[in-house]
Amino acid sequence: MRLTVNGTEHTLDDLEPEMPLLWALRDVLGVHGPKYGCGIAECGACTVHIDGQAVRSCQVPVGDVWGDVTTIEGLGTPGAPHPVQAAWIEAQVAQCGYCQSGQIMQAASLLAEVPEPSDAEIDDAMSGNLCRCGTYPRIRAAVKAAARAMREGT
Repeated sequence: MRLTVNGTEHTLDDLEPEMPLLWALRDVLGVHGPKYGCGIAECGACTVHIDGQAVRSCQVPVGDVWGDVTTIEGLGTPGAPHPVQAAWIEAQVAQCGYCQSGQIMQAASLLAEVPEPSDAEIDDAMSGNLCRCGTYPRIRAAVKAAARAMREGT
């Protein structure tokens, strides 16, 4: 089985195809950005992109992965963060930070599809990503700032 994660191809011969992608990422490949939150795709802490689509990696069997996987580690680079990552830092969204990689991945997927989302579109897209700290107003502000930065090319 081959899996491309953050631009690097991996051969995973010893894995059962039913293993959740989250476990393959964290336990086999050592990619720790996606977090285990609930295990039933309700919290969004494990959100990654497969071919640009936000998915809950706790519920995708590794044998069913249909394209390249991007995690928070592959979204931007240390010297050039993705606009969503930069907006998150600027808006000081994170409190405990546990859910933030999933939140950022969900927001990046939203902005790839809807470059200028309304408050309702942001709330709808982000509603499946839970934040126990309640930073939802800052999340919305960061999504709007990232959308603006992406439109302006900054």
